[in-house]
Amino acid sequence: MLHAPGDLVGTAASAGEITGHARVVTDPVGAHLEPGEILVTPSTDPGWTPLFLTAGGLVMEMGGANSHGAVVAREYGIPAVVGVRDAVARIQTGDVITVDGSMGVVRTHGKEAAEERGRQGSREGSN
Repeated sequence: MLHAPGDLVGTAASAGEITGHARVVTDPVGAHLEPGEILVTPSTDPGWTPLFLTAGGLVMEMGGANSHGAVVAREYGIPAVVGVRDAVARIQTGDVITVDGSMGVVRTHGKEAAEERGRQGSREGSN
């Protein structure tokens, strides 16, 4: 994915690309991710590891290629971009985002894209 105006840029931490719904989590205690949701968080430590089991990708504000989140994302084979400034403020739960863990780019598509995907899905189901 090429870098475009409005993209969030960080450090490529785990290769791959995924588009899905974001889930902003600031505390792992009691947090839940639906399978394939993209975990958006300030940072992680070993207490966050269970969330990686269902996460489709990771966007993290802090850290580098050898940070906890980056290493665990590679171990689980999920795309990750770390060191993304203001990710938690700029991405909201439910936003559709694309994470390019090879290029270190996160593209936000917003809630409108999520709502459009829902409308398309309901139209497909009614055919």
